Amino acid sequence: MREVQGRVKWFDPAKGFGFVLAEEGGPDILLHSNVLRNYGQNSVADGARVHIVAQETPRGIQAVEVLAITPPDDTDAPALADFDDVDPAIMADAPLEPARVKWFDKSKGFGFANVFGKAEDVFLHVEVLRRSGLSDLQPGEALALRVIDGKRGRMAAEVCAWELATKFT
Repeated sequence: MREVQGRVKWFDPAKGFGFVLAEEGGPDILLHSNVLRNYGQNSVADGARVHIVAQETPRGIQAVEVLAITPPDDTDAPALADFDDVDPAIMADAPLEPARVKWFDKSKGFGFANVFGKAEDVFLHVEVLRRSGLSDLQPGEALALRVIDGKRGRMAAEVCAWELATKFT
């Protein structure tokens, strides 16, 4: 087994797997959804940087553990219009709150979550997911959200793995 730094080539939550391209080159590395779930996520965005432990198997190289995920670079992506009037410091200072996905429709580009102990829904935009290193969400999935008051009411400004909420709350 060895540690590998790379980028997600693609990941399809419906298929339950995807591939990582190692920075040092070589064959694609299989990333199975079970390995990703052990890290606390059900999806990962294409282009996200990953730090994994990989091993050679008779069927090729496979990730056996995810150590870290960094969202894809957004140098060419336009700013999300929903956050135009929000001070970036307010988004960065918002506390991580534990939440569960109510529903999310990737084809529509949005969904909603419920923060524990709060009645109102939190709007989840697909671009916020992508910028957070995720590509899709499943109903009931546990998350950590940075929530702000935006143009659509309460909105997620950042989406993180559940484990991050338990570290900071």
